[in-house]
Amino acid sequence: MPKVKIPRKSTTVDMTAMCDVAFLLLTFFILATKQKPPEVLSVKTPTSVSSKAAPEKSILITLTKEGKVFLMLGDETKKDAIIDDFNTTRALGLTPGELKKLKKTEFIGLPVNKLKSALNSTQEIPPTLMDGIPTDSTNNELAFWIRSVTNAYKGEDQRKLQEMILVKGDGEALYPIFKNVKEALKANEIFKFRIVTEGEAVPLGSELYKTGTTEKH
Repeated sequence: MPKVKIPRKSTTVDMTAMCDVAFLLLTFFILATKQKPPEVLSVKTPTSVSSKAAPEKSILITLTKEGKVFLMLGDETKKDAIIDDFNTTRALGLTPGELKKLKKTEFIGLPVNKLKSALNSTQEIPPTLMDGIPTDSTNNELAFWIRSVTNAYKGEDQRKLQEMILVKGDGEALYPIFKNVKEALKANEIFKFRIVTEGEAVPLGSELYKTGTTEKH
């Protein structure tokens, strides 16, 4: 008996609807994606295999390769109290308008004797042109800033404060500057802090790698 051949028919699929959906998704991701803004202070930190994430609210001390020191008050709930305390304890005499402007700045990086004039300037000084907070042994102003930080957190768990204090130093920064920062913290009885580093993979075969592999199993 002869086989019956079934005629083949070409199938046509309308892709218009799928193209529309793909275009809408692409548009959504373009609009929803936030581009990482460029860093105001360019600091190339040393690398480490630590994977511990930095806290969202932090007190960040930055050391540039030029030896400048900056302070960023990342806890918005305490920022006003810290700046008000510094204004009072250091007798700066800042006006309400000057205090308001200072509280809006991202980085603190000027000596006390230049702070008032900078706040009254019509042009904002970028961090790259700031002198940095003095940290030398004869005039360690960072120690006074840290004192205002500890005053703002007085009565709270000091271990939490120590977890919040981060030091981010450029790999080319000289050790004496880092030592001055440690002295500023030590003067306020802060003996523990965290160092910000650039993450890298754990070397294969190392003890840390073996420990991590064992924990996974």
